[in-house]
Amino acid sequence: MNLKKYVLRGLLDAVGVVAYVSGLAWLMFNAKTIFDNKEPDTFLAPTLFLLAFVISASITGFLVLGKPLQLYLAGLKKEALAMLFITIGGLAMFLVLIAAIVILK
Repeated sequence: MNLKKYVLRGLLDAVGVVAYVSGLAWLMFNAKTIFDNKEPDTFLAPTLFLLAFVISASITGFLVLGKPLQLYLAGLKKEALAMLFITIGGLAMFLVLIAAIVILK
């Protein structure tokens, strides 16, 4: 892969993380409506939340670290670090964009 492909893949992974986090945030924001306004009265609600947290960490970790780790283990250390920083940079750009939207709203 050349640098252009690493940039595209890194930004695509960042978009994947933002899409996944947005979907999960939407689900959490609308949970009371979706679950018929039932108040959790058992240990299942915290269990559900913690399982969602662990799965989210796994999915986002894979999207951010998966390809860079594969490249690193293949001996392409510079490319791995470049792709990792491109992905993190893309996430930082989305963070600034979303923060600006929230602040200016």
